[in-house]
Amino acid sequence: MESNKSTSKLKVTFFSALPPFRGGISNFSELLLIELEKKSKVKAFTFKKQYPDLLFPGKTQFNQNTKNYFPRIVSTFNPFSYFKARRILKKSDPDIFITNYWMSFFGPMMAFFAKGFNKRTLKIAIIHNLIPHEKRFFDKVFNRIFLSRYDGFAVLSESVKENLLSLRKDAKCITLFHPPYNQFGLKLNRAESIIKLGLLPERKTLLFFGLIRDYKGLDSLLEAFSFLDDSFQLVIAGEVYGLDVKYHKLIASSENKNILFINDFIPDDQVSIYFSATDLCILPYKSATQSGIKAIADSFQIPVLTTSVGGLAESIVPNENGFILDNLEPVAIADQIQSIFNSDALEKVNEFLKKDKYQEVNLWEEFAERLLNFCQNLKSKN
Repeated sequence: MESNKSTSKLKVTFFSALPPFRGGISNFSELLLIELEKKSKVKAFTFKKQYPDLLFPGKTQFNQNTKNYFPRIVSTFNPFSYFKARRILKKSDPDIFITNYWMSFFGPMMAFFAKGFNKRTLKIAIIHNLIPHEKRFFDKVFNRIFLSRYDGFAVLSESVKENLLSLRKDAKCITLFHPPYNQFGLKLNRAESIIKLGLLPERKTLLFFGLIRDYKGLDSLLEAFSFLDDSFQLVIAGEVYGLDVKYHKLIASSENKNILFINDFIPDDQVSIYFSATDLCILPYKSATQSGIKAIADSFQIPVLTTSVGGLAESIVPNENGFILDNLEPVAIADQIQSIFNSDALEKVNEFLKKDKYQEVNLWEEFAERLLNFCQNLKSKN
């Protein structure tokens, strides 16, 4: 795709979680930034700290193996740092200010940043999530403060668009679906990946991947796994945010003991091993907007079984390019998994996914192009 000449002249200031921070938002932001830099003049900034150490539920906020670092200008929980950060952002004098938004706690800070720019600067927010999975008393107020300061919004699912328009009816927005991740390498040999993980190749391998929080429904999956026979094995790969006692108890009490639990953040260079060993990736989320895990599964052409909450299933045609969970009751989950493997449904989905050459098409380029064109159109109307 050729870069639009008018967008290539734009000066863009970009603020988000970026390396050395780890996690899905940081990965998303870095991949998007690579494409934005090809099409415009970009200056990028990130946090000093996103959360206080005492309140952070994981082991660390940082990726110790990253090679890329971006200027770190603000601590979210230190309002005094907002003033210096805003001066730095304003000094960059952009045509467009772009930020990612995924947590209402950031709302006042993001609004404060936006207010610091002059009227010439277009303020754009990419909204990953507007209504939190774990609700807090300040969510609606902070969201409204944030939304009032931005000129346009890019949302990653139709469900987020509905949430946005319910809070700001006149919002100018575009829906840009989450591209598949492409930084984790190519799919590896299944047999070799199985051996590396210490699994048995003759068993059917299920995968639950990513940071573990209550709303993601791992407890339901573990209860369901007890109803599956020992021809199945379950891999849980991701760090528990919060107390992990509940999950260890469920694993200990499971009738099926074929469970590998890696309670840790999975480095980028190991992600391919887990997905290459997998027959079916399961997202039994109780609430969601969209999922970076599905974007990873897409990149490796791994079938996904997911709930239909939020925008998780918006791109899935059942039994064609994936599967949708009909019921979150453990017995129903187990029955549906068993049904998928007992029929030719999984084979048909695998054949369909092989036709989608995600590794050969740069959908991040298209995402960046459409985002910048949206910005340019808004600027021309202002």
